[in-house]
Amino acid sequence: MKYLTFTLFLFFSFLSSRLLAQKAILTTEDSLTNNLSKSATTIGGYGNSFYQRNSSLQTAKVNLERFVLFTGHKFNDKISFFSELEVEDAKVSGGESGGEVAVEQAYLKFNLNANQYITAGLFIPRIGLLNENHLPNTFNGNERNYVETFILPSTWREIGVGFNGNLNNFPLNYSIALVNGLSSANFEHGSGIREGRFEGRNASANNLALTAAIQYYQNNFKVQVSGYYGGTVGVNKRKANSLGLSWGTFGTPVALGEADVQYANNGFSVKVLATIVSIADAASINRAYANNTPQTEYGAYAEAGYDLFCLNKRPHENQLIVFVRDEKLNMNAKVPSNGVIDGTLDQNYVVAGFTYLPVRNVAVKADVRIVHTGHQNPDLVINPNPAAQPYQSNYNLINLGIALSF
Repeated sequence: MKYLTFTLFLFFSFLSSRLLAQKAILTTEDSLTNNLSKSATTIGGYGNSFYQRNSSLQTAKVNLERFVLFTGHKFNDKISFFSELEVEDAKVSGGESGGEVAVEQAYLKFNLNANQYITAGLFIPRIGLLNENHLPNTFNGNERNYVETFILPSTWREIGVGFNGNLNNFPLNYSIALVNGLSSANFEHGSGIREGRFEGRNASANNLALTAAIQYYQNNFKVQVSGYYGGTVGVNKRKANSLGLSWGTFGTPVALGEADVQYANNGFSVKVLATIVSIADAASINRAYANNTPQTEYGAYAEAGYDLFCLNKRPHENQLIVFVRDEKLNMNAKVPSNGVIDGTLDQNYVVAGFTYLPVRNVAVKADVRIVHTGHQNPDLVINPNPAAQPYQSNYNLINLGIALSF
């Protein structure tokens, strides 16, 4: 890991002197965000569906993974409203597991001037690449990358207030937000801090969090550094003391840092991202909730793609992107003395395939995900199913699917 960190440091240092990528207007939400909407109320959305075959289990499935309906309204040039309603796995049935209906965003945007605005409500902070820009036709592969699914738990949204802006004469964007914190009581073994999100539902306001991001861009490059620091104990002081947890606005904190680089030119594109999560009081959380919370998690990936149709065509015509991505993550890179190492959470994924876009808002995708993990810890296997197959540390997933946004 130290060699990967050093290599990424050199790469970021080399690129940080250069970097831009103007955000394309792909959807009605983009039009409203950039104050270009021609009507007061706008409707849009996105969704994706795919087929997946598991080579280890010799099983296959098809799923409408998500459909999201966007509704926005422009009250005037200064105030707009943004909302998204998401359905995962097609439907939710009482008494059955799976599926989710959730409000993904619901916030007001107040334009202060041409360069600055405030957001208030349930919104997505600027952390990583995928969290804010997660339209399925804009990333390669049928599934979202796992680094930004578990280490950075996209799509990560909370209730709060944010301030965003850019500098007039310098290619720099900035963002800072105050939002509700996480719940360490809901951390789950095997998913990092993901289940600790409130996502707008009865969120504790006893503990809060700060997020911030800086983007620097020039020519065909864009570099970002973002971070998060917030408390994870929302109970009152008396209960926190009884659980042996640090209480207060930033009590029993989670700290997260992330850096990424993007490059795109003449059909060639590169993305590199690295992130680390620190939970200093993980031992106290484990003592209180017995959820095997790690002290440190990390993740990194690098992706390269090339549009085979980039030559001899006009901009924005159809694309055929071939790509390869290498992902490395460990959700228990360091565990406290009362934690248990799970080798299956030390994971590596190599994903390769193509993305065909007949138009910019529709994608047809095919990819192979080569999976390698550490070995299963028998101490974590409780009441095993006698019919269960032995754990496989190496297997492949074949994915075929479609994606769209409008």
